Amino acid sequence: MIIDTIQNAHKYFSVHPLFEKAFDYIKHTDLANAEVGKADIAEGLKAIISNNKGKAAADSLAKFECHNNNIDIQLCISGVETIAWKPREKCVATKGDYNPEKDVLFYDEAPDTYFQLTDNQFAIFFPEDVHAPMIGGDAEIKKLVIKVKI
Repeated sequence: MIIDTIQNAHKYFSVHPLFEKAFDYIKHTDLANAEVGKADIAEGLKAIISNNKGKAAADSLAKFECHNNNIDIQLCISGVETIAWKPREKCVATKGDYNPEKDVLFYDEAPDTYFQLTDNQFAIFFPEDVHAPMIGGDAEIKKLVIKVKI
């Protein structure tokens, strides 16, 4: 997992061949005024913009998730988002089977840590990172998730 601010995004271009395109999309998109929805950025890159009320921690942890075939770049556009995290290697209690169509596996685990993202901060979740986003009570959280195909 990586946590940083958008100003430092260039430091991560070498981590994956599509990261530079992903962060270029962020740089050249008016995210504050962007419409909620999904868009294809390029081959292997999909953007999802949402604007929802945060969830209680228990509701978010009900879908404590990880992905096998995608890396998530999750950027907080506005609001304060709390995210739960635990390394996949420490997770043993799965919740159902892996869904290859949605590229998601859920765990019934307690997180090791919580952290917050605010305006223009991002987290990058690799397949080794089990995460539960959108914790934030009743406050609105606008965010961008970029799915990076592995």
